[in-house]
Amino acid sequence: MKQLLLTLSLCCFTFAVRAQAPIDNPQGALQGANHYTFRVGDIEITSLSDGTVPQDLHTLLHDTTDQKTDALLHDAFLSNPVETSINAFLLRDAGRVVLVDTGAGDFFGPGYGGKLLESLASIHVSPNQITDVLLTHAHDDHMGGLVHNGQLVFPHAIVHLSAPDLAFFLDRSNSAKAHYAMSYFDQAYTALKPEQDAGKIVPFHSGEEVVPGVEAVIHPGHTPGSTFYILRSHGQSITFVGDIIHVAAVQTPAPEITIAYDVDPAKAAAVRETSFAEFARDRTLVAVPHLPFPGVGHLKANGDGYIWVPILYENRDISRGATFMDPHKNGDKP
Repeated sequence: MKQLLLTLSLCCFTFAVRAQAPIDNPQGALQGANHYTFRVGDIEITSLSDGTVPQDLHTLLHDTTDQKTDALLHDAFLSNPVETSINAFLLRDAGRVVLVDTGAGDFFGPGYGGKLLESLASIHVSPNQITDVLLTHAHDDHMGGLVHNGQLVFPHAIVHLSAPDLAFFLDRSNSAKAHYAMSYFDQAYTALKPEQDAGKIVPFHSGEEVVPGVEAVIHPGHTPGSTFYILRSHGQSITFVGDIIHVAAVQTPAPEITIAYDVDPAKAAAVRETSFAEFARDRTLVAVPHLPFPGVGHLKANGDGYIWVPILYENRDISRGATFMDPHKNGDKP
């Protein structure tokens, strides 16, 4: 009996010690299909998760040091490597069902991304219903979901992609000219060529309205044709910014920090710094592919940098309006 009590005491003591230890990155578990819906004007918008992937920031981030990166992560209760979201966004009105980006599809292999169709199914949307796909740029984790085994995943959709990105990534000779890995061009060929052969790709130039109420504005840097999509409806707006930022904990306090995926790092940093300043000044609602799901929120100026402020979470029947609960009336709930 004494031995049993001693063993139990040691177990309890060990648990207590572990419980008090600081945890920077609590280990998550496999989640279900993820979606989060909100409205901008008359447009229903749903953030959709394509899953998450781990990122070694010591390898990927440039214009910083490992020590600086680690200090910024520590301030945000994180440590390297960091799990990165892959978010896509669905826009629905009376006439169109529009996807902004398509996730990684099969490109990252089993267990890494590729959950977009599951997330779509969870809100009862089938691939056949998608009328338009707006690609922020031609990288694998944004266009990979377009195809599966060479077949079109969204067979009725028109794919909108900036003319500069289409021209750049479908010309493999640009790999040597831009000192950009050939794998990016191979991936673009795999994802975009079937769409091009089917006559489904519509290239655009900056300032064009790609679908009603959505303006495309090209900001070269991350890729030659990286695009912001600005949705306006009844005096409200949201801007889908693509890969202007990958890690909020690092690149909001230090926007000058770039990432290996940038075609032109200097331009990418300049776009980030200019855009952050404008978003903070104008209180712009932005949707971001790689910030923690649902990837929607605002940027707030903070000294020489910024703070990411996520959208307020809501989970109730909004048809009941804004009838407020009175905590002082027991049982009298709206």
